[in-house]
Amino acid sequence: MSEKLFVCYPRCTTCKKAEKWLNERGIVVTMRDIKENNPTEQELRSWCEKSGLPLKRFFNTSGQKYRELGLKDKLPAMSEDEQYALLATDGMLVKRPLFVDGDFVLVGFKEQEWYDKFMCSEV
Repeated sequence: MSEKLFVCYPRCTTCKKAEKWLNERGIVVTMRDIKENNPTEQELRSWCEKSGLPLKRFFNTSGQKYRELGLKDKLPAMSEDEQYALLATDGMLVKRPLFVDGDFVLVGFKEQEWYDKFMCSEV
């Protein structure tokens, strides 16, 4: 049985909703504050691969830091390596919450998506 990792920002309302959703279902997780313990480039690469999502989905496009850095215009010109390196510099650039469990990774909290994933796998 693999460790279930819940990567979140404690002050984020979406993260709080996701945490409540997990608690209501008795899903035990290891909590990780994304601001205090930013994902490494290696973790991000692994999680992106397991999620099956494009790398751009890992960016917190509604975040202040994203806007400050003008990433909407800069990302298309950046290589994948540069994007991973940038994400690894600041947890506030990373879309949250992240749920990491062995074979799969969920990015952001969409209740139906999480429900479908959890009901189809052994949690």
